[in-house]
Amino acid sequence: MLFAYAVTALASVAGVWARAVPSPVEVMKRTHIAGSVITKCSKTGVLALAYDDGPYQYTSSLVDTLNNAGVKGTFFFTGTLPGPADTEGCDSGCIYNQRAAVKKAYDSGHQVASHTWTHPHMGSMSAGAIQSEMEKVEQAFVNIFGRKPAYVRPPYLETGGQFLNVMRQMNYTVINDDIDTGDWNNQSPASSEAMFTRAGAGGQGHIPLMHETYQSTVTTLTNWLINWAKTNNLKIVTIQLCVVCELVLTLVARLAECLDDAGGMYKQGTFTGNGASSC
Repeated sequence: MLFAYAVTALASVAGVWARAVPSPVEVMKRTHIAGSVITKCSKTGVLALAYDDGPYQYTSSLVDTLNNAGVKGTFFFTGTLPGPADTEGCDSGCIYNQRAAVKKAYDSGHQVASHTWTHPHMGSMSAGAIQSEMEKVEQAFVNIFGRKPAYVRPPYLETGGQFLNVMRQMNYTVINDDIDTGDWNNQSPASSEAMFTRAGAGGQGHIPLMHETYQSTVTTLTNWLINWAKTNNLKIVTIQLCVVCELVLTLVARLAECLDDAGGMYKQGTFTGNGASSC
């Protein structure tokens, strides 16, 4: 009798808890408001490797490096941005020229996010022009792997003017950084590594600014960061997991690891390609 009463009481409490608390996935989806700017991870014990300005000639090998290490990264891709060594004009940096590498990153489970179509200064652009930049990247992603991104890192980290308003309307989470590796400014990997050493591995996880268009970043710095994370017991995660993961308190008072809501990396829905294969 006592056992039956206990079971009934537990079921009643569980029912109340289930009605009062939304699912953990739903909680995570509500963690950040579209258009807000995020500079660090929302949890400790993680590191988000994030690369701007691809796809480029090193994208495929970078995916291999991350895959071989068993970690996931985030690629902020542009539509038409020539790399630092390109001299053939805009189309040499066309995303469709690296279609296989983009698809490889997506198929490998890495997060593929937006870095706009032409890498402009968004803060000085009209709302319509900003939206066009974002929609062109979305369509290219749909053409290549069938999804639209839900995350963006703005070129030059600029978020002024109409940019954030448009991102709210388009339901984008905006990513900035808390460590600028300076690879774009000819900083050596050793100088970049020193930044992480000084910042330390404690507190909320780092979101660095790095560029996959520099071979030293793709090889030397990336491998160093993978080893640094391992030495400091940090889990390398995608931006999406870095900013929305929270520990979930279960009914039995056990702290569970954050759920891998991979769908949160991309917008919901079924999208149709337009057959484009050039920029």
